Amino acid sequence: MSVIATLCVSIAAACSSPTENEEGRSAEAQKSGSGVLRTDKEPLTNRFSALEAPLEVRWMSGTYGDARIPVPGPSTYWIDAVITLDDGNIDKLTTAYSPVSSGQTPSVVEGMKEYLPPGPFRTSEVMSAAFNQERWGASAYLDPSSNKLVLVAIGE
Repeated sequence: MSVIATLCVSIAAACSSPTENEEGRSAEAQKSGSGVLRTDKEPLTNRFSALEAPLEVRWMSGTYGDARIPVPGPSTYWIDAVITLDDGNIDKLTTAYSPVSSGQTPSVVEGMKEYLPPGPFRTSEVMSAAFNQERWGASAYLDPSSNKLVLVAIGE
């Protein structure tokens, strides 16, 4: 193997391996935001057309990375939302997308954890895909017993 090829392999390995901080944890991109809990429905219904007539919404948003360190270029945004739906919309999502118990709990920011229903959560790739729109991708989790839908979304 040539010196250049060896160097390229070494650089690729270094770039693909997560770095660790002083506590030995992986230094992945972190969600940062204002910490403001929002209850306005329109920003969510405008972004996610599959979201029909929510009764109540609680959500937070922000960007990935450290807000104190500006970086050039576009930002990656996140939204964590817990949405209360009526029985009809819960039934519609269940019938249309056949979500199944996943054993997963949605990963939301600390300020949203108190609003998460107890689960178990049901999800499916097609249900999550229904909430993907334009430059937003979402993971959707349904807790039919509490009439809650949890969206964990990333967009530009």
